[in-house]
Amino acid sequence: MIELLAQTTSSSDPSGAATAAIAAFGLVYAIFILVMVAFYVFIAYMIVKRAGYNPWLSLLILVPLANFIMLLIFAFSEWPVQKENAALRAQLAGAGGGAYPGTAYAPPPSGPPMTTG
Repeated sequence: MIELLAQTTSSSDPSGAATAAIAAFGLVYAIFILVMVAFYVFIAYMIVKRAGYNPWLSLLILVPLANFIMLLIFAFSEWPVQKENAALRAQLAGAGGGAYPGTAYAPPPSGPPMTTG
């Protein structure tokens, strides 16, 4: 790359079109990389949020060693969403004998039948 840049600057091209082309390619490449990084952080944000953790932890994906540690924590720990789900299931099992709420029908109303007229 440096040799190509040296050749283009020392050539007889007075307009510097080759140098401008290299600079434009570098700019497009940098924008592409920034868009890809932003998309990667957005995906991590959605995963962390749905797992029940603080969504700002998704910025740790940008730190080289911290992203690996965060991945290990996600893989081998119980997520807050899972803890909440287990607590709700235990509460339902203790209150209703294992039946889910809303599954039993309400008894019919007692009293004289209603007439329209």
